[in-house]
Amino acid sequence: MVKAVVGANWGDEGKGKITDMLAKEADIIVRFQGGANAGHTIVNDYGKFALHTLPSGVFYSHTTSIIGNGVALNIPVLFAEIKSITDRDVPTPKILVSDRAQIVMPYHILFDQYEEERLGGKSFGSTKSGIAPFYSDKYAKIGFQVNELFEEDILKEKIGRVCETKNVLLEHLYHKPLLDPKELLDTMHEYRDMVAPYVCDVSSYLDKAIKEGKNILLEGQLGTLKDPDHGIYPMVTSSSTLAAYGAIGAGIPPYEIKKIVTVCKAYSSAVGAGAFVSEIFGDEADELRRRGGDGGEFGATTGRPRRMGWFDCVASKYGCRLQGTTDVAFTVLDVLGYLDEIPVCVGYEINGEVTTDFPTTGKLEIAKPVLKTLPGWKTDIRGIKNYEELPENCRNYIEFVEEQIGYPITMVSNGPGRNDIIYRESKLSK
Repeated sequence: MVKAVVGANWGDEGKGKITDMLAKEADIIVRFQGGANAGHTIVNDYGKFALHTLPSGVFYSHTTSIIGNGVALNIPVLFAEIKSITDRDVPTPKILVSDRAQIVMPYHILFDQYEEERLGGKSFGSTKSGIAPFYSDKYAKIGFQVNELFEEDILKEKIGRVCETKNVLLEHLYHKPLLDPKELLDTMHEYRDMVAPYVCDVSSYLDKAIKEGKNILLEGQLGTLKDPDHGIYPMVTSSSTLAAYGAIGAGIPPYEIKKIVTVCKAYSSAVGAGAFVSEIFGDEADELRRRGGDGGEFGATTGRPRRMGWFDCVASKYGCRLQGTTDVAFTVLDVLGYLDEIPVCVGYEINGEVTTDFPTTGKLEIAKPVLKTLPGWKTDIRGIKNYEELPENCRNYIEFVEEQIGYPITMVSNGPGRNDIIYRESKLSK
């Protein structure tokens, strides 16, 4: 059976923990899109980890971790990450890399930095990991697939051709040092030697695994609102963050994805620029940021303080719809235990009219949140395993959110650990 774990909002919903938890029952975990530009924070028996490229199931010895063809593969970052976990006594994970995955080139990172620098105050808030230049090249058909590392003549000719194009930009637009094709070829040879033992026809491997009845988990990065088609364009990422893309980014038929677990935070947070209707500021935001997550709300990749907000029913309903949600995992609920009252965004007011439909970016920029305030539960809910044992106001909060978004909340996370999870029956479950 194939399940997907994806985000409903801006990313940072707690997908890493949910994937790590579901990986216990999985044979194979596949990262299907994105690159090392965002991270997943995981707390387990080995400690606390921030993963960027490795799938979140690498901590189980029974699993195979796959880098799918849809991933922006930064080879040295991947291997540094493997070393960072094995140095902390995690057994060496079994890893396969798709022969059709494309490589983040050293110049992609440079171009990302140069462009943000050039744009100045109008920048996109990039993590400068090379992701936008990487995907630009992929779709301009001048990217490098992993299999090309093993075709020396093709590689050499293509590097020469690509350097010619890039050097025009470096010289005349950015006024930066030019690329040396020989140096780049040497780097590609290093990449080839590093990745060679792991390369595999992933689509064929997964086809066989599906036929054998294996449990496969597809792991997405970021969330619906960062999708280039359906998100807050242009403040989005460069690859599709939707579960539907899991089929493409892993190389399997779409009808094989039977369960889509969409992760929603019990409040909102976002890293980077873009419209964020339920955002809060000042002391209120600082307090939530400080208490949030495990050790506070700071980006797993950048360390940047996340922007904070109340739970947004409009954005989350939209996020769940686009994902094709079968189950909602509701995370970091324990964080809200300090509040007397908890505001929830239930609608957007745009030009004097209230809507519960998520609009396009221009309208989003002028939307004001319509808030409904619910009573808090003023107690620590960590350690509770049964839904009925949660305080009444806490259950009311979950059920209110579920009713607003219209998708079944079947998992409630009440702490950072692997076992801090409450399963519940939802009236909305099909």
